[in-house]
Amino acid sequence: MTDMPKENTIDTALLGRETIEFLTVAKQFCTFVENSEGMQRRLFVDTMLKLLPLLYVKTLMLGKAEHVDDACPETFVTEDSYEVIRLNIASIMGELDDYLDVFMDDMVYSDKPILATISENIADIYQDIRDTVFAFQLEYEDNMKEALATCIDNFDYTWGQKLVNVMRALHSTRHAVEEDCHDENCNCHDHHQGLDY
Repeated sequence: MTDMPKENTIDTALLGRETIEFLTVAKQFCTFVENSEGMQRRLFVDTMLKLLPLLYVKTLMLGKAEHVDDACPETFVTEDSYEVIRLNIASIMGELDDYLDVFMDDMVYSDKPILATISENIADIYQDIRDTVFAFQLEYEDNMKEALATCIDNFDYTWGQKLVNVMRALHSTRHAVEEDCHDENCNCHDHHQGLDY
């Protein structure tokens, strides 16, 4: 009797509750961003203000993760796809895309706020999150572990700060976005239909 080959199984600790909850929100965030082209500004802002806090909390709940030697997760987001996302969001936000940021590394050398954009911040967050989701979709355990560890590190040192910065900017646009809905072709009620968080 020959031994049957072992089925490739993923470490259950890697797919614990915190990771699953993070991946669920991460996938919702990515799907929303990828399908945002031509979206009403109000819908985009309202949804981002719901998804971003969830993404922050769910990433925070992951705690720390160990890096894996020699693991090299494939990346999903190319320079071109990043730019498509950034331009789509810039188009949605229009004149409200720019904001003054006081929490940037360059502020060490400046006593004045630095101009940032909502579109670039969200595209930066998307890049890290989408690459992590992609690694889990491929189901190679070492790459999944490494992608998660890298995502957590990047959250701690780069995109976590960008997330809270862009939330402040999005929150400040809410009154301006309300003005968009005075257009006779805009139905605010319709904007909130079909949103599943």
